[in-house]
Amino acid sequence: MRALRRWWPLVGPSLLVTAVALGGQFLPLSTQLQVRSVLVTTVIVVALYVFVGNSGVISFGQVSFVAVGAFAAGLAAAPADVKPTTFPKLIPFLAELEIGNIESLVLAAAVGGLFAFIVGIPLMRLSGLSAGIATFAVLIITNNVLRNWEAIGPGAKTLSLIPQTTFFIQATTGLLIVMAVAYVYQTSRYGRRLRATREDAAAAQSSGIDVHRERLWAFTLSGVLGGFAGGLLVHQLGSITTQQVFLDLAFITLAMLVVGGIGSLWGAVVGALMIAGLNAFLAEAQRGITIGSFDLELPGGTRLLTLGVVMLVVVLFKPTGLTGSRELTWPFSRSRFPQPASPSEPLGSSPGGGAGRSEVEGVDPSATEQ
Repeated sequence: MRALRRWWPLVGPSLLVTAVALGGQFLPLSTQLQVRSVLVTTVIVVALYVFVGNSGVISFGQVSFVAVGAFAAGLAAAPADVKPTTFPKLIPFLAELEIGNIESLVLAAAVGGLFAFIVGIPLMRLSGLSAGIATFAVLIITNNVLRNWEAIGPGAKTLSLIPQTTFFIQATTGLLIVMAVAYVYQTSRYGRRLRATREDAAAAQSSGIDVHRERLWAFTLSGVLGGFAGGLLVHQLGSITTQQVFLDLAFITLAMLVVGGIGSLWGAVVGALMIAGLNAFLAEAQRGITIGSFDLELPGGTRLLTLGVVMLVVVLFKPTGLTGSRELTWPFSRSRFPQPASPSEPLGSSPGGGAGRSEVEGVDPSATEQ
């Protein structure tokens, strides 16, 4: 029972994800594709949570790592015999490269992590609005490089002929792996030190915590998971364009995290499944669907309008998200991790009124159980 209580914040969301995946296999083929898309989107949101949720620093640049991971995996897995004619400007190494599904996912994770580490060295010295603008600039630069530099990719054209291997088993397994990595990180001493910087960076630094280093490690890990998510995405779609991994994906995934609860893994999973599922359903409804004996066809624009209203209502009436930024614990008690301070609270204050001494010192309040 003690082990179950400790691991329930991971087991609970894992059971929810598994139930969604199992249930999706009994739906019509067109709907199955949407369910797989929801699972892959949840991988992206969890990768985003690893940095944003633990550090408290808003980043728009995590989709950059999804993009480079998607294009790296897609180019590496595409048939080598068609690349010279389809993409004649590719450098010889990429034109001749052809690897399998698993190898391409590993490559995507490695490329995403390396890219995150390089750009994170200067960026992780920033906080607040400056960090948000800088990471947004990284997203813009990444998109322009991928769109215009045809020596490393298809440029403005569609990267196609990619083996479609991200079906239910691979999508679910990939999501469970990413969730496990996220949970192990947040409960490790590295994750607790980063959360201490989120609560009060000055107090954490005075306690001997290197804020820049802790943020950089989390940023890099988020890049690894984001690149891996990009690999899953490109193997699910079978093709990719730069527009598919740009502004729309960046804003919708961040909104999913905020709606679910930015400070918890449980919130990341719930927000992603709910918003992505609603988005997929409304997209199908705009094209016309049949529910039992009832035909439903929504007017164009209903999807974006409904999503906007849902997000607005949640932010207005539940600022900490649907889960309150708390982990799901056994027996559904409040999380041992304090939620992030709301905008109305002074910087460095915790919901209980203090800075959270045990976390500032990097000590887990439940360390005696571990």
